[in-house]
Parts: sequence; C-alpha cells; structure tokens
Amino acid sequence: MTESTSPTGWSQARRLSVAPMMDCTDRHARYLLRLISRNALLYTEMVTTGALLHGPRERLLAHSPEEHPVALQLGGSDPAELAQCARIAEQAGYDEVNLNVGCPSDRVQSGRFGACLMAEPTLVADCVAAMRDAVGIPVTVKTRIGIDRRDGWEDLSGLLEQVVPRGCDGWIIHARKAWLDGLSPKENREIPPLCYDVVYRVKALHPELHITLNGGVTGLDQAMDHLHHVDGVMMGRAAYHTPASLLDADRRIFGSPDQPVTRSTVIRRYMDYMDRELAQGTPLRSMARHLLGLYQGLPGARRFRRHLSEHMHRRDAGVPVVREALQLVGNG
Repeated sequence: MTESTSPTGWSQARRLSVAPMMDCTDRHARYLLRLISRNALLYTEMVTTGALLHGPRERLLAHSPEEHPVALQLGGSDPAELAQCARIAEQAGYDEVNLNVGCPSDRVQSGRFGACLMAEPTLVADCVAAMRDAVGIPVTVKTRIGIDRRDGWEDLSGLLEQVVPRGCDGWIIHARKAWLDGLSPKENREIPPLCYDVVYRVKALHPELHITLNGGVTGLDQAMDHLHHVDGVMMGRAAYHTPASLLDADRRIFGSPDQPVTRSTVIRRYMDYMDRELAQGTPLRSMARHLLGLYQGLPGARRFRRHLSEHMHRRDAGVPVVREALQLVGNG
C-alpha cells in the first residue's frame, strides 16, 4: 500500500485536476500525466461498486506509487456498498474517493447511478454519509448543474443543502446540465451550454466549500481565470488529447520555481516505464495509445500519430516503435 498525501497536500493538488474519463485515464495514462505535472490531482476511470466488489479488484485498483495524488471515482447508489468500496480504496492507498453524480450515459442510468442521482438528493446524502463514516480520506462528489427539467438554482442548491451537512469534503461541478433522454454522453459534453456563473455562485454563497469547476476548460489560461472564482479547475478531454497543454501547469498553477518539463524528457521517461511494463507482459498498445496527442501542433505530429497507430498493435511491438515515431516529429 502506498502512502497517501496529507489533507493539505490534497487541497493544494485540487487547484488543477484531470477528470475521470472512461477508456482514457487508466493507470498508464495517469503515469504519463504525472510525468508532465508533479502536482495535479489525477482521477481514475469510474469504477462501479459491483465491479469492485465482485470483479478483478487488483486490476481495477492498480496504480503506481508515482501517480500520487490520485483519486478513485466510484459509481453506485447503495450506501453500504459505497462505504465498503471507499474502505477498499483507502486500503489500496488512494488519496480521495469520489462519487459520480454527473455521468449521463444510458449504462449508468440503468444502474441507478451517475447523473440520475441528482433527482434523489436524500439518497446522495446517505451515500456520502456512509462513505464519510467509513474512511479517513476525503470524500467528494462530481455532479452537473442540473438534469432535464430539474435544472433550476433551487434544484442544485437543494442537493447541496442535503449533502453538505453529511460530510462531503469537496464538490466538482460540471458547468452544464445533462439531458438524460435524447442526448448521447458525447452530446452532453458539447450541446448543453456552459454556465460558469452558476458554479461561481455556488462558491460565492458557500465560501466554506471546496469547489472545483469542470467543463469546457481547454488550457491553463482559462484555468487561471476560473481560479479567481473557485478553488480548483478540472480539465478533461483537452488534458488527455493534448497533454502538452499541462507542461507549464506546475509553474503557473502551483507556483513551482522549476522550469517546465519538455516533451522529450517526458517521452524518454515514459519509454523507461514502457520497458518495465513490457517486461511484465503489458502490450505496447495499452501504453503507446496515450502518446498520440503529445506532439499535437508540432511539425510531424500527424506522421508521429500514424506511425504509432499503425505499428503499436503488432504482437511483437516494443519501445523501438516509439523511437521510430520520434524520428518523424519536430523537437519539443
């Protein structure tokens, strides 16, 4: 078991975080992101309580000591099961456990978790209380500003009023509502308008709450602007698809005196990681796929992506495939 960060360190790390993203933020992606920023808080993909209690627990919880601070996001709606899973997360060394009350996919609705829970604030409060009573690490909630026709200020404030007294340590608020019927998860990330003022209002009315803003943040300039109004900013797809956008995060967001790390340093260290993982049987494609956007915007980036995409799936593919791709791209 790894040693978790202190509450003070956790709070500082929340100034910038990378969102939980299915099929994206696995342990290899998180290792890569940690090479880019030593400070940002990283989140796992969402793990359902059923999968954690009855599935391949060791694989689902796997993470490297270097990933800290790192948080586990849970999907579920049974307080007892969530409490048990929170204990498992703490024992595994995670620094935070987060309850998903924001994902709008059909899968989570059928399982009665994710954004549909916004319609059941009492249940959310019971879930948070059970998790809070079970662990010593922070328990947080990730939510939308509303769902369907339940998107008024009274709906969001009503959720807060019920959950906050039960011990929630922080709120991550995606500044869009979600339509649970009629829009796909991708459309729900793009079509409902961003309403940053709603998140700002939450923080203004509840200065005691740790509020992280999520939704539509594509770079550090935007993050810095939002930090004038909230405690933290969470980046999602932009951080994953263009990870170099975080190269200067430690200096700008966290005040590090060190020079930003370079792409060449990141990829060299990641190749060392890939060598170790390959020796343990991890296929190259599982790791190299997270590199596809690293050189976005530089000469040769398309050739770099194409070479990786065409060769990383070979059964015998190894680190030389990445080195070959590097010969096709400009210096970074």
